[in-house]
Amino acid sequence: MNPRADDKRSCCPVACALDLLGDRWTLLVIRDLFFGRSRFSEFQRAPEGIASNILADRLNLLVGHGLVERRTAPSGRRAGYHLTEKGRSLRPVLVAVKEWGLANIDGTAALIGVSKAR
Repeated sequence: MNPRADDKRSCCPVACALDLLGDRWTLLVIRDLFFGRSRFSEFQRAPEGIASNILADRLNLLVGHGLVERRTAPSGRRAGYHLTEKGRSLRPVLVAVKEWGLANIDGTAALIGVSKAR
């Protein structure tokens, strides 16, 4: 799933948002960015167990759509991923999804609150 900005199946904002965010992994990667994870290996340690090829695809997708930026450390050795302002604007969406899940799906528990991204 790699929707480009100009590939829309409709002009409906819900459909367009779901085309970008609606698979089973993308919002979890964004959640982890809010939790302070920034390195590839940190995302792989999430409890859901995302495969490395899927993680790489989702990070590239989010970078391509301006929700995430990839920053290389001054040493040049490791890259980190960070939410952009556009990505941080998803915070209320994640909070709403978390609250809905807690209220309506038995057996769920918040891992931790959605914190402010750096």
